[in-house]
Parts: sequence; structure tokens; C-alpha cells
Amino acid sequence: MGDLTRVTIDFERSHLVFPTIVAAVLAVLGLAIVLRDRRRIAGAGAHWRGIWRDMDRVRFLGTLALTLLYFTLMVPVGRIWPNTGLGFLVCSIPFVLATGLLFMHDRGWRQVLPVVAVAGIAPTFVWWLFTYPFFLTLP
Repeated sequence: MGDLTRVTIDFERSHLVFPTIVAAVLAVLGLAIVLRDRRRIAGAGAHWRGIWRDMDRVRFLGTLALTLLYFTLMVPVGRIWPNTGLGFLVCSIPFVLATGLLFMHDRGWRQVLPVVAVAGIAPTFVWWLFTYPFFLTLP
């Protein structure tokens, strides 16, 4: 009977409870969509070929590459300065700058200057906000 009032928390795995629940719900909903729309999904090959043919591949694949590089480098860079969030800051500034430049059509200095300002100010503000007022460390 004494066990009913005792709470133990496994801190090594407790943070995985809600992501696991969300992933399970999304998997069930995805399966329901596939089962419901299986005929339309099977016949959509021509549609996707047209999209791949007409898309801006440089921006699409560049965004995928930059995002993968960003998330891959954030933790190793963060290990250089542990528990400071500088991995986030050092990786976010070039990521925001490169993404902004990738999506620009005209790259004159008047168009690039605001992107450079945003790339420097926005990640620095987010890093400061999480580090000092919220006392949270980023990777």
C-alpha cells in the first residue's frame, strides 16, 4: 500500500514519453490515410513526375542539404563549448545566411545586407532568449 504514494521518475527515458505517443498517433493516422486513399496514391506517379520536372531543383535540394548539414554539425560544434548553446549559435548564423541567399533572386548588396543582418541578429536573439531569461541551453 505504501507504493501508491511513491513516485519514481526514470530521467534517462522520461523525456521520450510524449514524442513516442505523438509518433504512434501520427503513424496510425498515416496508415489510415494510406488505406483510405490507396487508389489515388497508386495512380499519382504521373503527377509527381510533373512536379519533379517543373520544380526548382537547386533550391529544393540545396535546402535539404543545408538542413541536413545544419542538424548534423550542431551537436559536434556544441561539444566544443558544452552547455553554452554556442553550437546552436555558431551553426545557425551561417545556416540562416546560406538559406536566405539560396532563395534570393537578386543578390545585389542592397538585397544581401538585410539577409546578413537577419542572419546575425535573429539567431543571436534566440540564443540569448533561451540562455538568459529562460535558463535553457541549446545544443
